[in-house]
Amino acid sequence: MLRDYCLAMEGMTEKTPFGKFSRRFESTLVFYVLDHMFCMADMDDFTSVSFRSTDEEIARITERYSAVTTPVNKAMKFWLRVNLNEDMPDYEIYRLVSRAYDIVKDKFQKIE
Repeated sequence: MLRDYCLAMEGMTEKTPFGKFSRRFESTLVFYVLDHMFCMADMDDFTSVSFRSTDEEIARITERYSAVTTPVNKAMKFWLRVNLNEDMPDYEIYRLVSRAYDIVKDKFQKIE
């Protein structure tokens, strides 16, 4: 369902780019807009979703929901990981994924 939601966004593409680094990452599906990542999830173990955000939003969302954790890769400074089926409602996850798409699209649309 999340994949269908992302695929419906204009100019969105999907890839599995991390398998070349390690077999354990072969199932990480990454969604892109303007060739930049905005969301990702593991297709085999769909227990969480990670997406782009802002410092301000990360602080606010983290305070509000216990489902929010840090991304697997700590270098992803402006990203959140949300554990699914916890205290964040699905509609909020979809809203935040849409927001992640907008953040990335707005940032890189100006560059092109």
